[in-house]
Amino acid sequence: MICRRKKKRCHRDGMCCPGNRCNNGICIPETESILTPHIPALEGPRNKKNGLYSSKDLGWQNLGRSQSKLSHIKGHEGDPCLRSSDCIDGYCCARHFWTKICKPVLHQGEVCTKQRKKGSHGLEIFQRCDCAKGLSCKVWKDATYSSKSRLHVCQKI
Repeated sequence: MICRRKKKRCHRDGMCCPGNRCNNGICIPETESILTPHIPALEGPRNKKNGLYSSKDLGWQNLGRSQSKLSHIKGHEGDPCLRSSDCIDGYCCARHFWTKICKPVLHQGEVCTKQRKKGSHGLEIFQRCDCAKGLSCKVWKDATYSSKSRLHVCQKI
């Protein structure tokens, strides 16, 4: 994933290029107060002709298009996302009101949503993740409730 430059849309700081942060959905430069006031590399030798430091001496490199990619920082619980791959392991990207956030994958015994028809989950405003590997969303069978229970929970396959 290519990092987003100044004034580009974002969902979290990790989407913005170095030196920028996500603020109200837009990448903005970090303020100088956040940056370190002391740059140790500037104590090194200067160019004798013009008195400036060379970028090679400072350890900077010219980032071309191929080098400007950041390692994608994955979202934790409650972080905004577009797809499940935006979230850390054990979480999925699910709808919450009118946005999508990282939510935990469901474990054994947790209430799940059984999909009746393909695409019917489009109406849910509080979408749940699927059950974890090795589990399936099945009707909860308990002697204290009627045999026609509509409650579904994650159970071993």
